[in-house]
Amino acid sequence: MNIQKYKLITAAFLIGLAFASCSGDSGKKETDSKENAGAPETAKKKADGLELTAEQMQTVGIVTGPIAQKNLDSVIKANGQLAVPPQNKADVSILSGGIINHISVIEGQQVKRGQLLATIKNQDLIKIQQDYLAAKNNFTYVQAEYNRQKQLQEAGAGTGKSFQSSEATYHAERSRITAYESQLSQLGISPGKITDGNIVSQFPVLSPIGGTVGQITANTGAFVQPGTSIMEVVDNSKIHCDLTVFEKDLMHVKVGQKVSFQLTNQENQQITGTINGINKSFENESKGVTVHAVINNKEQKNLIPGMYVTALISTGSRLTSAVPVDAVVRSEGKQFVFMVLSEKANVFRFKKVEVSTGVTELGFIQIKPLEELPSSVKVALKGAFYLQSKAAGGAEEE
Repeated sequence: MNIQKYKLITAAFLIGLAFASCSGDSGKKETDSKENAGAPETAKKKADGLELTAEQMQTVGIVTGPIAQKNLDSVIKANGQLAVPPQNKADVSILSGGIINHISVIEGQQVKRGQLLATIKNQDLIKIQQDYLAAKNNFTYVQAEYNRQKQLQEAGAGTGKSFQSSEATYHAERSRITAYESQLSQLGISPGKITDGNIVSQFPVLSPIGGTVGQITANTGAFVQPGTSIMEVVDNSKIHCDLTVFEKDLMHVKVGQKVSFQLTNQENQQITGTINGINKSFENESKGVTVHAVINNKEQKNLIPGMYVTALISTGSRLTSAVPVDAVVRSEGKQFVFMVLSEKANVFRFKKVEVSTGVTELGFIQIKPLEELPSSVKVALKGAFYLQSKAAGGAEEE
């Protein structure tokens, strides 16, 4: 009897233990199920964007409205770089070889046209001067003989053969002297000074244009061959911009259109200009045409050939999508507007949408969303900066 009672108690205990175990697992599964159910809801709420009540929006001054259609100047975006015309950039070359005796300028120095840049020693120069002086002295006799034969010919006392011979010699010697004088003048030496006996062993190198001395490629004491460039001079007063416009936009570009430039690597400094020339051939295989624009540099900014620019070419007024300038925010090199996703029970939900921008005029800026938006879409016209701050703060919390 006691044994039977003990068995019953043991069985009851084991059954209770089993029920307790099942109940614990069920409770744990139910708890896990509730937690997993809550997770998607939280994620969805974060993915849907920012939520603000009407009272919050009124407090911070957020105003929503549709994207307007405005008659703004239509623009074409183009890239390019600054350059100078060929006549405003000169390579300083040497006509006759020799050793550089002295360099009179340094890189970056402003020089005028005809200013002394360097002097070159050349031993052959002495021989040229000697030949010139010899020809000059010999010409005195040739000229006297020519004049004598001419007088005899006019008087009918001379022979025609003698006169013709003296005349040929006279013109040949005069041409030879003229050639020597031209050669000396090209080397920067005055023939008149040589006539007085001032023979020199070096010739000057003069600046062909006025401007700024660029890179100097030779040193004092170096031997340079004829035709070698030892430095360059650049006149930046006529600097212009060479832009690349692609085939799809080419028909909208015309001479005389206004251009707004941003210097890419110079903190986006802005300058203005005007289209003054359009090439008539494509550059390589890029299907791009080079368009030239003169620059209005009244502020005397330090513009250097080779600087990269981004340009907006104004092609006329067109009806385009636009929002107030304050509606566009910038973050990580991109531009955004805040679209109203929903408006329920005085609760507004916003989503950040990336856009590209164009011309700015009369407080409005041209925009083009990078994703298709509903035709009746509304965006934050004022207070977008607050939404951007709130979005950045939310991202940090996540």
